[in-house]
Amino acid sequence: MAHIKLKNEELPGIVGLMHYRPETAAPLNALAEVLLRGPSTLTSGEREIIASSVSWWNNCHFCHHAHGAAAAAHLQRPPDFMDAIKAGLPNEDLSPKMRALLTIAKHVQEGGLKVTEADIASARKEGATDLEIHDTVLIAAAFCMYNRYVDGLGTWRPDPKEAYVPTGEMLAFQGYLESIPA
Repeated sequence: MAHIKLKNEELPGIVGLMHYRPETAAPLNALAEVLLRGPSTLTSGEREIIASSVSWWNNCHFCHHAHGAAAAAHLQRPPDFMDAIKAGLPNEDLSPKMRALLTIAKHVQEGGLKVTEADIASARKEGATDLEIHDTVLIAAAFCMYNRYVDGLGTWRPDPKEAYVPTGEMLAFQGYLESIPA
């Protein structure tokens, strides 16, 4: 049960919070839409991996699974892909650029000042553009906020990863603006 009385106690994670306060849901969803589905040289699947990884590092079960399921949907992977994200994707064929960007995301998650010139140089060496570096930092920072919003208000979450597949597919194929409550 959430720390506050939500309008619909049956809605998990950020979904319940967005229904509680639709006027804050709109800008939060608009930001997620731009960061995770807007024009980019990073695929939506790659950006969802960043969001899910940051959420895992922050111990936010709901966001890790919801965005891991979205990454799996984009990449046409089974729900077990969420476990691969938890493990740091050791057996996944990620580009060196994506691995360098995940290092930056991890350092943002630990604290913005943890990002070093060496992290940036490494990402650039692997072909990352300034826009990709910018967006990686902003995705990581935004998901630190989203994770703290969800967990700070004690929202409930389904446990099995399979429960997140419909949400992941909705986010991947319909987007974040579709999830704004009426």
